[in-house]
Amino acid sequence: MQLFLFAMIYPLLWLVSILPMRLLYVLSDIIFIFAYYLVGYRKKVVRHNLHLSFPDKTKAELKQIEKRSIQHFVDQFMELIKSFTISEKELDKRVCLTNPELPDAYYDDQKSIILLTGHYANWEWVTCAVNKSLRHELSVVYKKLKNKYLDRLIRRSRNKFGVKVVPTKEFYPEILTNLKNKKIGVYGFLADQSPKKELIKYWGNFMGIEIPVVIGPETIAKKLNMPVFYFKTVRLKRGYYQSTFVLLEENPKQAEPYEITNKYMNELEKQIRKDPEYYFWTHKRFKHFGKKDDFAPKRPV
Repeated sequence: MQLFLFAMIYPLLWLVSILPMRLLYVLSDIIFIFAYYLVGYRKKVVRHNLHLSFPDKTKAELKQIEKRSIQHFVDQFMELIKSFTISEKELDKRVCLTNPELPDAYYDDQKSIILLTGHYANWEWVTCAVNKSLRHELSVVYKKLKNKYLDRLIRRSRNKFGVKVVPTKEFYPEILTNLKNKKIGVYGFLADQSPKKELIKYWGNFMGIEIPVVIGPETIAKKLNMPVFYFKTVRLKRGYYQSTFVLLEENPKQAEPYEITNKYMNELEKQIRKDPEYYFWTHKRFKHFGKKDDFAPKRPV
């Protein structure tokens, strides 16, 4: 069944992928109208997230952010498909890094580093740009897709420009192996995911809301004393992005518990508050909102 579904979907994905960017965005506009006005794709989730995050905004302001965020969501999906066939020349034209010399300095010191980013702007294209621009080898953590054929397609697309995608369970062993072999790398995390219930250890403040936060990247950074950067990406205009490396912590072992995680969340929140429409509000970011007591250890009777 997985192969059948892939065989049905792949030709369509490939045909969309070879479209010029101008036509691809025309198609994106059409899909947006269908998804937003006719289907109402994830409207309830988006509205709930925006209402919690921006309680001081008017209904009209929230409505505008809602529409623009869904439009960006569709654009991002189309740009992901474009990744299958995009050329290096086209990618170089659309993505730029402002300060690659900052992480490169750690390569000279034979230090691996950790990059933290979020579901903001376009993280697919910019990871390819990072790998092309830095001397470190870039590895990013990812969650396998259920359809192994689609999963292979996505991995091949990301690997096209040398980015190494590593499944979640294999990521930390990969880092340790590289350290043992004295291989210098950059390790990228989309760190604004909700942790699994059994892995919740810390509740942080994000967009004024107390939520459980992933602390794996900080844990690794402190154990291995790897400098940590926030990878800030902004959308300049449709289909064009600019990324900047922001140092969060140079000596993680000296940082207070959760200090790195809090710095990361603060940087991401600053971006979101400035241009909220480029964040992925379609996901249930606050599904544990108001439920902290449910996760507290139960006292013996």
